[in-house]
Amino acid sequence: MKIIYDSQIFAQQEFGGISRYICALASQMSRVPGVDVKIVAPLHINQYLKDANRAIVTGFHVRRLPKTARIIKAMSAALCGSVSRMMRPDLVHETYYAARPLCRSNVPHVLTVYDLIEERFPDSFGADYPVAQLKKSAVNRADHIFCISENTRRDLCELHSLPEERLTVTYLGYDALPQTGLQAQVLVGDAPYILHVAGRRGYKNFDGLLRAYAASPWLSGNFRLVCFGASALSADERGLMAGLGLSATQVIHVGGGDDRLAALYKGAAAFVYPSKYEGFGIPPLEAMSLDCPVICSNTSSIPEVVGESGEYFDPYEVDSIMSSIERVLQSSARREELVCLGRERCKRFSWERCAQETLAVYQRLAK
Repeated sequence: MKIIYDSQIFAQQEFGGISRYICALASQMSRVPGVDVKIVAPLHINQYLKDANRAIVTGFHVRRLPKTARIIKAMSAALCGSVSRMMRPDLVHETYYAARPLCRSNVPHVLTVYDLIEERFPDSFGADYPVAQLKKSAVNRADHIFCISENTRRDLCELHSLPEERLTVTYLGYDALPQTGLQAQVLVGDAPYILHVAGRRGYKNFDGLLRAYAASPWLSGNFRLVCFGASALSADERGLMAGLGLSATQVIHVGGGDDRLAALYKGAAAFVYPSKYEGFGIPPLEAMSLDCPVICSNTSSIPEVVGESGEYFDPYEVDSIMSSIERVLQSSARREELVCLGRERCKRFSWERCAQETLAVYQRLAK
């Protein structure tokens, strides 16, 4: 069986959860006897592909230079179609949302839908943001759709009126973060802290976490709030902090690689995940795998991932966020319970299992 993954996401993402997922899926598939896997990305900027097994990649890595993004994307898309036709695949997995298929082979086309964030939270995106419309086009023409959570499947059924037989839920895996011996104290000093990871704008609800942290004299007096992510604190975020009476020594941003993130998880008193919506949510699994207690929202797919291994709050209620964090941090027994539950919970999610369940659908469609 020959499977092709198209170039879309690899011409757009240098790093990112979607390209990591596709790479992990292809890598696992390539180990199955009788399965021939190719990621057809004639020109790409993706670091995961750059480091992947060359046997599963057709294409070349190019540097991402200013004002070249559209050119790279267009050239890769044009080449992807002709290259894939010569390969004569049995099935094509489209890696993101497009109005028309890049690989126009007369074989089953499948798609993964990660979330319905643009549809649920349109105010978090500009009026000209095209993803929702492109997603609708891709969904309508796909022969089968993978959803990364039951929550995504329910949203897709509700918003696009799709028959359930066209949908399959396949939970994601996660990658063990590198542990290099780096200590959190080197990054943020010795004082205790709670940890926030990833995006902070809009539905990610970082402002709700800031308000909850500031509302508790006990929290803000005994713990710092460390934010890990690519972007430094914005002027708006610093303005909100000032308005809440929080100083730059209380709320700290740290960027960098996975070795730093692993050190911060291991050193944190707890990991707090205040997002109002997630299609899946890998950070809680990363935290649990490194014995960091998880305190998180009770909405969307998050309870599916975290299960009984987290302390939950209502992300729309500041008092709820504050109370849940205080409840965990004021109880060493509860923290230890969450750590023990988390160690077992994260074992349920692996790329191997994700690939096995995905391949079963491929084989059924390609018969």
